[in-house]
Amino acid sequence: MSFSYELTVEDIQAQAEALVEFHSQYTPFFQTKTRDNGNQALEYMKGQLLLKSKRNMSQMATEVTDINEQALSHFTSTSPWDDTSLTVQIGQDAVALLGSGGALILDESGCPKQGDKSVGVARQYCGRLGKVDNCQVGVFVAYAKAGQTSLIDKRLYLPQEWTDDPDRCRQAGVPEAEIVFRKKSELGLELIWQARKNQIPFEFVDMDAHYGQQAWLLSHLERENLEYMAEIPSDTRVYREYPAVGIPERKGTRGRRPSKTRVLNDQPLEVRALLETEQLSWSVLKVRDTARGELWIRFAALRVYRLDDELPVAQPVWLCLRQELDSGECKFAFSNAPVNSPIKILADKMCTRYWVERAIEDAKGLAGLDEYQVIGWRGWHHHMTMTMLAMLFLLTLRKNLVLQAPMLTLQDAKQILEILLPKKSLTLEDVVKIIDKKHWNRYCSRNSRLKKQRKQLQMHHFH
Repeated sequence: MSFSYELTVEDIQAQAEALVEFHSQYTPFFQTKTRDNGNQALEYMKGQLLLKSKRNMSQMATEVTDINEQALSHFTSTSPWDDTSLTVQIGQDAVALLGSGGALILDESGCPKQGDKSVGVARQYCGRLGKVDNCQVGVFVAYAKAGQTSLIDKRLYLPQEWTDDPDRCRQAGVPEAEIVFRKKSELGLELIWQARKNQIPFEFVDMDAHYGQQAWLLSHLERENLEYMAEIPSDTRVYREYPAVGIPERKGTRGRRPSKTRVLNDQPLEVRALLETEQLSWSVLKVRDTARGELWIRFAALRVYRLDDELPVAQPVWLCLRQELDSGECKFAFSNAPVNSPIKILADKMCTRYWVERAIEDAKGLAGLDEYQVIGWRGWHHHMTMTMLAMLFLLTLRKNLVLQAPMLTLQDAKQILEILLPKKSLTLEDVVKIIDKKHWNRYCSRNSRLKKQRKQLQMHHFH
């Protein structure tokens, strides 16, 4: 790879109006029957992209925009602008930017939350913390092509303790049609169907082991002729050869006659057991460039019969095995890719899931996907949609300059934007007002806690 860099001051100056021009394409989505929220949307996106941390509406109003905190809060939590139609447009524009024939990748992300008011909050596994804790979980889908990724849709996961309490859901603004429990895998399938409905031209669906271990989900995709690459746990069972299947004969004369179809003459084996056999033909392959060089893996693939409801599925699938060169850790995946698929293509597809992890982490670090001050259904969906729009802009800005700087990253694009759109310059009077507001908030917060403490003490003395 030869070094190439031709970026000039003039190239950067030419992007001075890039954000305003980009945003102007989407202003119709922010109009309601009574109000045009286009300016609030632009300022909110500036706040997401120009702040480095604590991207709350108070900080946005203080450091970035002249729009006050109350107006920003109304924009995200109250205003009925159409985030659903905007999300559809984001997906279509992402395809136009990245090119057709990419991958659709499912993943989820948890945001730690205190209290019990935020919609969907519950004690559940939070990947960010690596443990069960109080958090909200969103299921996301990204579109990826040639090493670039854009989040294009989302679903908020409502735990059963929420859907079993319709009044609690209504207080959080959950629409009646959404007050029904859906597993994360069911939400993932909804996202796939929505992408098809939106005419997203993806080549295959990629997912982690949480979704891959749902046999019903893979069977559903197979019936719809959708190709998938789905990671699976290492204890997933398969058959190397298709076993005899039928209704077993009754043993003896007593008891009911068997009526359920079963495997008659064989036992499945766990996929990790294959590592101890000589049935694997390993290849060492390069799967992508990295910031530190190249990523090479050991890879193998063979045909197996997966199980669904304890029975082997008639059509064999690929069992893909990816082993890291340094650690020896092995990951497994099922794929219904064509039987004549080259090993290198299978390996590349198995490594595609990296890009949704990268997209979510970038959205958190560059646009504050996990930094929001909303508790209701509408606020969550509005914030996530604005985050996807902000990240699509960074991809667009990168594309505008990548010919001059081929190794330009989204972090570089954000840094360029920070120079083109500097934050507010605060006066001493501004600082006095800021400290005054903080004092008032601390005073109110302390008084509120004192009231709760005194109430608890009174109850303690009463008992």
